[in-house]
Amino acid sequence: MGQTYVPKAKLREDRYYVTVEEYKQYHRDGFVIVRGLLDPKEIEQYAVWAERLRIENEGKRKQASEEDTDPLKAEFAEKTRVHMISRLYPEGEQLMLHPRILDVLEALTGPDVYALQSMIFFNPPGKGGQGWHQDAYYIKTHPDTLIGAWIALEDADEENGCLWVVPGSNHEPIYPPPGDHGGNVHAREAFSNLHSVEHVSHLDDEVNTLSKVVSHYPDPIPVPLKPGDVLFFHSHLFHRSYPNRTTDRYRRSYVCHYCNARSFVPWDHDGYEGDSGNYRQILARGRTHLAYAEPLFDTPVDITQHDEISESTSVTMMGMDDGMMMPVVQEKGEQD
Repeated sequence: MGQTYVPKAKLREDRYYVTVEEYKQYHRDGFVIVRGLLDPKEIEQYAVWAERLRIENEGKRKQASEEDTDPLKAEFAEKTRVHMISRLYPEGEQLMLHPRILDVLEALTGPDVYALQSMIFFNPPGKGGQGWHQDAYYIKTHPDTLIGAWIALEDADEENGCLWVVPGSNHEPIYPPPGDHGGNVHAREAFSNLHSVEHVSHLDDEVNTLSKVVSHYPDPIPVPLKPGDVLFFHSHLFHRSYPNRTTDRYRRSYVCHYCNARSFVPWDHDGYEGDSGNYRQILARGRTHLAYAEPLFDTPVDITQHDEISESTSVTMMGMDDGMMMPVVQEKGEQD
């Protein structure tokens, strides 16, 4: 039949292998914590970088508040996070494309992975926090394969504003905003009783109407993390954080979003061009038939977009005598 086994790629010594239990927990509960995924010494370097950014950000906020009385700009100045830091600093791109993070993503939503978004959170004492929301409410992917990675740069606990999640809520559809007919991941017309929600992400549960859906579940649980721990979570999962209640601690974290690189992504943080944002998303691992971007700061990625497998071939899985499955290349015209 002209079949040829695909040779195993050269394996990194520090590659992370997802366990069956981790895979099951992610798909059952909507999240999985990988403790110590990143080396503490490496994370310490990123924490120093985050502190430098925090000082720069506070300087900009102070200048904005002194020079402009526009309430909208003043509100922006109070933000405790910076979006798309990976497009501004090589450290941001390197951490978003960290190979051990991509190892986990390859198992959970891959093997082909787009890197879409990055956010650095500072959450100083008395500030920060975000009400109940679902990430796919904001970032659309078709098919719906969005996944988040929440990287702790320092201790995150209930006192300084760790994440809270509702286990199992990943099985919920995305609750759309009023008037959204088809623009969200799930078109409302596909459901008989899917209702809209308002003021998603608002800290006040009386204002944020998604809170009413959350109230149908048992108590949400906190997700305390140590530096180097990474929380991977489904884009439908109900999650939130509370303001930092401490007087002398920050809660610096780096949060990135990814999806399967075979997904159409009609989203880009900086706006749209035509009807697709795919051309702005970095192909972080594997291959895709869609448009993609390359790393801005030359961070190495493990892609096979131009590998030895030609367009005239296809890859299928074949059962072996020992019960395992192996990828097999088949030339077109030779398939049964």
